[in-house]
Amino acid sequence: MTTKPIVVGADGSAEALRAVEWAAREAALRGAPLRIVSAAEIIPRMTMPPQAVESETVAARIRQNRDQALATAAKAAAAMAPDLPIGTDPLEGPPAQAVTRSGSGALMLVVGSQGSSAIAALALGSVSRYAALHASCPVVVVREETMAVHRLVAVGIRDPADCAAALAFAFEEAQLRKARLLAVHAWHSPDPRVLNTWAASELAGLLNDWRGKFPDVDASHDIVHGHPGRVLADLSARADLVVLGRHGRNGRTPPGPARIAHAVVSHAHGPVVTVPSEG
Repeated sequence: MTTKPIVVGADGSAEALRAVEWAAREAALRGAPLRIVSAAEIIPRMTMPPQAVESETVAARIRQNRDQALATAAKAAAAMAPDLPIGTDPLEGPPAQAVTRSGSGALMLVVGSQGSSAIAALALGSVSRYAALHASCPVVVVREETMAVHRLVAVGIRDPADCAAALAFAFEEAQLRKARLLAVHAWHSPDPRVLNTWAASELAGLLNDWRGKFPDVDASHDIVHGHPGRVLADLSARADLVVLGRHGRNGRTPPGPARIAHAVVSHAHGPVVTVPSEG
């Protein structure tokens, strides 16, 4: 059993509860404790002037809702994995930053894709987008989670020279799930023939190296001509998890990978994880 926790954000929405259930199953699979966090952001005009009783009442209600979200999430996680060590942690401050910071030192940070109402969708959506690009640990965004098992972990490979962290995470997940691994390189180009030959050779050599570390994982690769975001989002419909690499520390993810990650997270049919590069 690892001492590093899996951290999951909760806000009381159905989408967040699906993320909690996914995180509970993942924690049980890995033998890791689960830590549930929830942030209560007080809008500045709600706290000024300090003497306004109404503002204090609103602030108290927001914190009460946060604490209720934590209690509900903990109950759902316990029902999913009865023997799982579960802790809850109320956070203060802007939710996106607070939840993202809570993943420091975690095995992974899990968030839902959006809330159930228009306001909740905006808030939770901003949290998932921010965390997916800025957290120091792998971030899983859970979308349309179902109990279906596909026995497939897909990993998007943009640059074969800079994908070690994403591949390591993908192979570990495939091994844990007893699933196949599919490495996909998608390229949107008017004439992809030369690039396809190069990418296929690079991926084949890369996977041969990783098969030596994970001999029990059935790994293959595919070269697809199409927009990477669309290709990987479509693939998520038949994968248990789609893994993406990122350069994600201190907000320095380049525009290209950031756009791809945003497209996949926004349109995926299942969980997507972004994994920060090593170093």
